[in-house]
Amino acid sequence: MSTRAARGAITVPENTRPAILRAAREMLEALAQANGITPEKVISAVFTATPDLDAAYPAEAARGLGWRRAGLLCTQEMAVAGSLPMCLRVLVLWESEVSQREVRHCYLRGAANLRPDLAQRDSD
Repeated sequence: MSTRAARGAITVPENTRPAILRAAREMLEALAQANGITPEKVISAVFTATPDLDAAYPAEAARGLGWRRAGLLCTQEMAVAGSLPMCLRVLVLWESEVSQREVRHCYLRGAANLRPDLAQRDSD
């Protein structure tokens, strides 16, 4: 069993607690489904949010999915001119037997524009 890493990102329609938690849950569920991630295999997850998202900690959604033993961290994304607004990102580490090359990253909603190369790969 080896440690694997997957990235995810999603845009959030509004800076409210329910919207942030729904988006975080959608992003985590997509990563889990794409990679066969189960709660007991998650080692850690680091969440970032753009400065315009401050109504909730996205890690709360992970706890709601049963990621109770994992180390979770929420931090603010760097404020970079021209960057995508209203965006949550995550880096998940988990134990897996798949190779890192087989890992699927998930960029959802407006965040899909951040990684068009992945969208192309997924449609192949």
